Amino acid sequence: MKPLDKVTAVVAPLDRANVDTDAIMPKQFLKSIKRTGFGAYLFDECRFLDPGTLDKTLADRTPNPDFVLNKSPYDKAQILLAQSNFGCGSSREHAPWALADFGFRVIIAPSYADIFFNNCFKNGILPIVLPQEQVTELFAYCAANPGCEWTVDLTNCTITLDDNSSISFSVDPARRESLLEGLDDIALVLKHRDTIAAYEDRRRQEKPWLFTNISV
Repeated sequence: MKPLDKVTAVVAPLDRANVDTDAIMPKQFLKSIKRTGFGAYLFDECRFLDPGTLDKTLADRTPNPDFVLNKSPYDKAQILLAQSNFGCGSSREHAPWALADFGFRVIIAPSYADIFFNNCFKNGILPIVLPQEQVTELFAYCAANPGCEWTVDLTNCTITLDDNSSISFSVDPARRESLLEGLDDIALVLKHRDTIAAYEDRRRQEKPWLFTNISV
């Protein structure tokens, strides 16, 4: 997992509440568990005017000119500003895979569905929770400053707008450290490989019968 420390990038405002995981990553594209290649189908029904299928390339599609991610510079955004209950619906992990594959490293919203929120951390995305009032002000800021770039600093837990004003946010310390170090759940376990190996050696000495191969 790629470490996340400081992200300075364009902010894409998606002013819609209750965006579910099927809208983020439609079901017809759930044909792989490789975690890559899904960015092309992110928000598919909103990004394109024609129905999407696996046998169509992006060159075959008709982009929706009104959707934010089809406009420059938002097509290169790494920070997504969203509304409440983002990522609701089914628990599909393909939704954060698609967001990460598109290039998003940070999401800012008033609230998230629990499973989606947890899956973001597991896939190198920082989901920041801010009060609704602050999020509403940030949407107004984006409208007044189209194409604005913000800096999200995970070390100091701050968001710095391009007018140099700053907003603080909080994040679980353990999850913060995992993102800073780029560690998923498996990598976190492997940090303790020496302790695990020592425990297994001790168990093998104390109760060797547990480790005996039994042939039938």
